[in-house]
Amino acid sequence: MNTSEALYIRYKPVLDSCEFFRNLGEEHWKELLLSFREELWTKNTCILNRKKFLFHFYIICRGRVKMYRLAENSLKEHTLFLLSKGDVFDVFCLFDGDKHRVYYECLDSTKVLAIRMDELRRWMQQQPQFYPMFLQYAAKMMRKLEKTASELIFTDLSTRLLQLILSNINERNHQLELIDNLPNKELASMVGSTRAVVNRYLQTLKKKGAIQITRNRIKIMNMDLLLKELKIHSGNS
Repeated sequence: MNTSEALYIRYKPVLDSCEFFRNLGEEHWKELLLSFREELWTKNTCILNRKKFLFHFYIICRGRVKMYRLAENSLKEHTLFLLSKGDVFDVFCLFDGDKHRVYYECLDSTKVLAIRMDELRRWMQQQPQFYPMFLQYAAKMMRKLEKTASELIFTDLSTRLLQLILSNINERNHQLELIDNLPNKELASMVGSTRAVVNRYLQTLKKKGAIQITRNRIKIMNMDLLLKELKIHSGNS
């Protein structure tokens, strides 16, 4: 069994969920995986060298990675995307070949599949039929950034935090998924606020009986109440 076949079998569920390479068949995957290698990054690994993402492209197989910006003259940061299994980066560098002024941090022990940018670009040039799906993915990411920018301008913190919580609840069991067990500092970075302000509002939701908080874990106690709160705050924004 060659390396590409082994990688395909081992990571098939991840590859199937990878929206950037949506509809890529087994034959094309095995061809492309010849250029990939596995990397393991420990929790709290911070990757500040932008050249790393200028020359390499990654598929996340396990763990969560936040993509964030830092203010020029302060330590204030804002999380642009919280990436997880099946997500890829850095799409911006892949398309324009320029440095991207963002940073990455592993919030868990993270495993990725890595490929050199020039090798991926060469493969893409040889497979022009897949360009529509690459462009659709890029458009989706741009729409997310547009939505985030609009929310920061037009909605209050309570609305943004409620939207963040509700958008990450599993519809079947009503429990948090992607943002589960993140500290308030990370939640604040995602909604453009501070840890203290986020903590105060979470405590308000707890007192109302909407959630329960235990060691950075938020348990949903009353979905209807959360939806009611969102409706109230959205109406006041």
